[in-house]
Amino acid sequence: MLPARHNPYQLLWIESRRVKVPDFVGKLRRRGYEAHVVTSGKAALEWLGTFTPDTIVLYAASFGTSGCRMAKALHAAASEVPLLLIASPEAPPNPKAPVTHTLMLPFTVRKLVNRLTEMLPPDSPRWLAAGPIQLDEERHIVRCGDKETRLTPRLSQLLRYFLLHPNEVLPYDQIFRAVWETDFTGDIRTLQVHISWLRRALGDDPRHPRLLQTLRGIGYRLWIEPPSKGA
Repeated sequence: MLPARHNPYQLLWIESRRVKVPDFVGKLRRRGYEAHVVTSGKAALEWLGTFTPDTIVLYAASFGTSGCRMAKALHAAASEVPLLLIASPEAPPNPKAPVTHTLMLPFTVRKLVNRLTEMLPPDSPRWLAAGPIQLDEERHIVRCGDKETRLTPRLSQLLRYFLLHPNEVLPYDQIFRAVWETDFTGDIRTLQVHISWLRRALGDDPRHPRLLQTLRGIGYRLWIEPPSKGA
């Protein structure tokens, strides 16, 4: 049985020091993940005897192998747990390996976080995402880049509305009706204050906001840059 959580979810991370590879565990922990690190498949199987993680990450590249044999043993021991394999071009993954997803080095920590978010189990917190922003609707936590902030329920509701309408111009009256459930009186000071707080939570420059943009006299827009071609 998993301990009571305050983190998104828990990882069983299998990594050797046989091959020098990029470090991801420290960066994931700074984002609030619980990463239980073991250095062998045998140690991982012992863990699985008493602990059920939300995701298993097999850093096969750190072993200098494809990880196929270890993946088969892990799948046999915990077939219900999603398994993410991290491979390298020097030791490409075996297509017969029983894994849920594969990531090939090199990649960014953001790509890793996005993949782990996709693998969230059904009973984990709900995440709503657009561009670099991820909102846990149940716990009112927002992540943007390296920044994680707990929001008030009202700010969470406001951000949710923007995330549901990325790149759309949202007039003041529309925002008030959706978030405050009231008619717009012409006074936007309350909304301005909440937008300021939200920008701070996102790490958005208040003087030159890149994400939450102001359209003077009209409303606001959450601008999510489209992915570059070939990305």
